[in-house]
Amino acid sequence: MKTIYLLIVFSFLLISCKPNNPLPDPLVAGWENQSVCELIKENDKVRVLKCTFSPNVGHERHYHDEHFGYTLAGGKFRITDTTGVREVDIPTGYDFYNEKVEWHEVLNIGETTAVFLIIEPK
Repeated sequence: MKTIYLLIVFSFLLISCKPNNPLPDPLVAGWENQSVCELIKENDKVRVLKCTFSPNVGHERHYHDEHFGYTLAGGKFRITDTTGVREVDIPTGYDFYNEKVEWHEVLNIGETTAVFLIIEPK
């Protein structure tokens, strides 16, 4: 009986500690019901995603926890986030780090396929 009680309490604590964000994370978010990111590696320390955006393909509105990104193949994007809408050219070999992204959505408005690695510490 004591074990069941502890399991219930532990489960409640886990549920109550999860972020209350109604948006999908980058792996779950897609574009027109298609995945754009694939899981490359996940363990107790890190999750690594590879996200591929053909021309006119984007990433629906989603959030990010802490992450490092690296551009394997650059492109031109329209980015919408809390600061507004902007167009950016992201070169191959570009890297970035964010502690958190409350939300954003992107669209590849260029003529080439862009590919990113997203590395999330746990």
